[in-house]
Amino acid sequence: MFPIKDNIPCRTTPVMNYAVIVITSAAFLMQLAEPAGGPSLVEEYGMIPSRITDPSKEVTVVVEQGYVMTPLGPQLQQVTREAAPAAVPAILTMVTCVFLHGGWMHFLGNMWFLHIFGDNVEDRLGHVGYLAFYLVGGALASLVHLLSEPGSTVPTIGASGAIAAVMGAYFVWYPHAHIKAIVPIFIVLYPIVLPAAVFLGIWFLIQFFQGAASISGTQAAGVAWWAHVGGFGAGYLIAGLLGRTHAVRETNPARRADVDSLPSIRFRRPR
Repeated sequence: MFPIKDNIPCRTTPVMNYAVIVITSAAFLMQLAEPAGGPSLVEEYGMIPSRITDPSKEVTVVVEQGYVMTPLGPQLQQVTREAAPAAVPAILTMVTCVFLHGGWMHFLGNMWFLHIFGDNVEDRLGHVGYLAFYLVGGALASLVHLLSEPGSTVPTIGASGAIAAVMGAYFVWYPHAHIKAIVPIFIVLYPIVLPAAVFLGIWFLIQFFQGAASISGTQAAGVAWWAHVGGFGAGYLIAGLLGRTHAVRETNPARRADVDSLPSIRFRRPR
């Protein structure tokens, strides 16, 4: 499922959410401009778990790779070098990694989810509170990934964990919001409206079961699923401690009508 919009208007301009998107975009453009083969921002600012748990462990990166023919058939050969040292204390990379991404789809998908869900959470927390929440959520998501793979030498990057924290808070504060989403059914993209609690609940379960599969070995590594799970859980708990909001005030009839005009799944609100 891919979200298109929600029906909850903001009372204030989400300037901090925009600022996070701009800063993350600037960091991604810097990544694109890096020369191939040299030290990268991912090496310097990405979170490499072993740098925190075992600083003496050597970290290498692949510079070149390809297949060569041998008497036993094609064999993968790699040229590696020692990774560039972290540009900040290793513990801080749990936060700096949030601003880096691994490609266009990774970057665009994350920024779109942040655009959809971040504005209302900022509206609830205020500008400064939202920034603190975003950074803490990202750090806690990194911590959960660190605990799941403490000896890994693979850099962890991406805003997904911090955005998952935002989604966890949205789940608590706006459970009855309506999310307009696109659901792929075979080759057709089908638009539908779901309560936020259902949309986010399904998203969380997907992350959880993918994470479980990665631990069991039935799912190939490559995505930090437990960072997503940890971020969502952190956001849920923090929002719960700050106070639950059961009712959603929908003060923009045009926006509500636009979302509600599609097929929807609805649940009765508790009295």
